[in-house]
Amino acid sequence: MSERFEGFNWHDCTIHGFRVAEGDDGCSGQLTLDIDYILEWLPPADGACTFGFVAAPADLVFFEVTDLVISIDYASCSAALQPMTIHEICREDLTYPNGYTSFSWTIALNWPCESFISFRSPRMPQVLKGEPVRTGKQCLMPSQRQ
Repeated sequence: MSERFEGFNWHDCTIHGFRVAEGDDGCSGQLTLDIDYILEWLPPADGACTFGFVAAPADLVFFEVTDLVISIDYASCSAALQPMTIHEICREDLTYPNGYTSFSWTIALNWPCESFISFRSPRMPQVLKGEPVRTGKQCLMPSQRQ
């Protein structure tokens, strides 16, 4: 599990699902994204044109989430329903008038285009749920995610 944000790169990571759970305080909640986290991009070898990858199934868990906005639009892209992919995850420091600190998060998706998830949350651990797998795709097969 990792509590840090710097040094992580979620570009092109696949989102297989998300879960929203009510928090104990009745105001905030927990947002969990079920992803394939790309640990390493492997350069093309032996004259190949495509990259390889080392990826593992993971959960991104955001605690004490408020102000959640989910805008996922498959219709405007005329797209088939398939897993979403992350373009980038950005966070900004947030300080409330009472001195409480948190972060404002935006998860920009590169698929479907012009889609995003935004919210406020003070912390986010990432938890790897399986062993890393070397693969030729950015997305793990269902058998590799178990």
